[in-house]
Amino acid sequence: MPFKPKKFGTFAGVFTPSILTILGVIMYMRLGWVVGQAGLISALVIILLAHVISVSTGLSISSIATDKKIRAGGIYYILSRSLGLPMGGAIGITLFIGTALSISLYLVGFAENFLGIESIRTFLGLEQNVMGYRIVGSGAILILVILALISTSLAIKTQFYILGAIFLSLISIAVGVFMPNDFKPDTVLMNPARDAIPLELVFAIFFPAVTGFTAGVAMSGDLKDPKKSIPFGTLASISVGLVIYVALAVIFAYFVNRELLLTDKNFLLRIAWFSPFVIAGIWGATLSSALGGILGGPRILQAISSDRITPKIFAKTFGKNNEPRIALIFIFLIAEAGILIGELDIIAGIVSMFYLASYGFINLAFFLESWASSDFRPSFKVNRFFGLIGFLAAFGVMFRLDMLSMFAALIIMWGLYFYLKRRKFKSNYGDVWQSVYSSIVRTALHKMDKQNIEERNWQPNIILFSGGTKKRPHLIEFGKCIVGKHGVLSNFDLIENKQAKILFPKHEQSLPEDDSDFGIFTRKKTVQDIYEGIESISSIYGISGYEPNTVIMGWARQSKDPVRFAQTLNTLYNLDLNVLLLDYDKEAGFGSYSQIDIWWKDISNHGNLALSLTKLIIFSGLWQNASVRLLIVNSKNELSDQIFRRAEHLLDGMRINATIRVINNEIENWPLYDIMLRESQSTDLTIVGIPEIIKDKEIEYVKTTNKLLHKIGTVLLIKASSTFKDISLGVDSERFKYLISKSATGSMEDFKLPPVEYPAKEELAI
Repeated sequence: MPFKPKKFGTFAGVFTPSILTILGVIMYMRLGWVVGQAGLISALVIILLAHVISVSTGLSISSIATDKKIRAGGIYYILSRSLGLPMGGAIGITLFIGTALSISLYLVGFAENFLGIESIRTFLGLEQNVMGYRIVGSGAILILVILALISTSLAIKTQFYILGAIFLSLISIAVGVFMPNDFKPDTVLMNPARDAIPLELVFAIFFPAVTGFTAGVAMSGDLKDPKKSIPFGTLASISVGLVIYVALAVIFAYFVNRELLLTDKNFLLRIAWFSPFVIAGIWGATLSSALGGILGGPRILQAISSDRITPKIFAKTFGKNNEPRIALIFIFLIAEAGILIGELDIIAGIVSMFYLASYGFINLAFFLESWASSDFRPSFKVNRFFGLIGFLAAFGVMFRLDMLSMFAALIIMWGLYFYLKRRKFKSNYGDVWQSVYSSIVRTALHKMDKQNIEERNWQPNIILFSGGTKKRPHLIEFGKCIVGKHGVLSNFDLIENKQAKILFPKHEQSLPEDDSDFGIFTRKKTVQDIYEGIESISSIYGISGYEPNTVIMGWARQSKDPVRFAQTLNTLYNLDLNVLLLDYDKEAGFGSYSQIDIWWKDISNHGNLALSLTKLIIFSGLWQNASVRLLIVNSKNELSDQIFRRAEHLLDGMRINATIRVINNEIENWPLYDIMLRESQSTDLTIVGIPEIIKDKEIEYVKTTNKLLHKIGTVLLIKASSTFKDISLGVDSERFKYLISKSATGSMEDFKLPPVEYPAKEELAI
């Protein structure tokens, strides 16, 4: 029968290691100093604020622990299965380092008390200074590591004796303050000391006192029932710790004078009824807290390494209880480096930053799980806003403590995150982000569906029919230039098969794009008829609130069925979509991406769309240096100056830098095609309106348009939807100003403008 590692219950596995760490070095060696510096009122505020973070974090951990199966790794395991391996790994590594340095904190605190006893100093020949603390702390960590290497079970059993020693020390302190002594203050220490240091620094030194509850969570892999033990053991230890810290703060403020609190870190030995009990409690608490880190820290690193985030060697286990001894040696080295610092207050500040950052993300993980995940069903239910409060409190405190240190910690964590992200770690368990994105999209769509789209807020949501990405890469390139950083492009690769029903199941229709193509989505579909497919997709694709507003296709120069092509265009017009047809010149291409011409008719919404598209195109990298010309064919020569000035106002209102050219054509009466050929023959991109389609003349329509376009180069033919209102360059001045002002606010009314008559020979005009 195979050997089963020994498992522990709530009291032995969670409550005891947690409470021993909570009632540790800060309580014995710094709580009196905190009261002396801050006074009772501020000290209680510090204690309560610290517990706001610890209680919210404890609630968050407890809720998540009753939803997921918790294995070895404790908090890291929770975060990596919630936020994903990259972010969980970044926080887990941070938490591991914080745990390692907390061992240094406890042992330097032990050394302070150990060398505070004169007989011990004399016997060892050491001074009560940094060097003495380094020597004693290094010796202590060696003994504890050896104990942990011998047996985890033996180490946990010693905790019960230490808990008893702490209990006796607290009784000795409580009895001692009521006995006659010379240490009572003249008045209650309500206010801060006269030369008190900033309360932020006092908080930073105190905060590690409330981080001890993670010692029990770190033992999750050694628990019989983590889902039961972690919530009850964690919250019980936090609650008991809060009561004891508040009680001791009140006792110190009422019964111990300020000078003693500030000058003697070992004052408890002087006020206690029986000082050996206090010594036993201090030694037991500091050493057991360090031992808790020595036992829990390697298990965090073991879990991280099991996920291949850190070197796999740290996941290697030994003995019948599968103890991570290599990880134990590594945490010993980090903790020893911290001990060599030798300054408890400095180490406490560093540990506070690591734990605050970790706790902030723990609370964030719970909030996101509770808010977004449909699979989050914990048996221990907690209001999600406890997580949000804990997250905000943790980072708010970090900001107040040391803004530079906060940003440094976040930069390190995000650096680790992006490094792990690049390595493309994936968890078989999934993470919460998909649910978060879905919830955000759902909320956004609901709000967008209630609002009408305005021109100033218009962003391209494009359906592109490429006929195969490899066949027409220029269409993809052009579509990307339009959507840029703000729009969305859905590229449909339609495969015509007259007999086929469905060749591609739903989950196989979506094709992955390069990570750099943000906002670009490619889908492959089988259709029995290309034109039916275009009409069907354009009619039903999208979701309410974020429907596609634009269709891009290639101009059907070689269409085998021009009648059907023209009918499809009419269908798209009737769907009130912006229609963009790109007539791509295979020889000239887009030239040097240096010149864009826009052809404008006096009253038009096509020109409005053309200017909006141009503004988006010139934001793209390829066209960013392009110059733009607005070309207006004028059939009333006397209106030339007015049209020019109004065009200037229009471009200024839309913040487009373009050259305006008004071409007077009243006398010559040239066909528009001849004018375009003369002006735009060498232009890299010419934008012009789609000619009107006359029923029963579809074949002539395609042939005529081909004739108009074949010598001009690459041309974009456009037809605007009703989203874009008519803009006239030939109305009276006052109405034009009103039009521009309304356009600037995005709420322009759709009203009639007096038409300007033009000769009938303009075959193609916007």
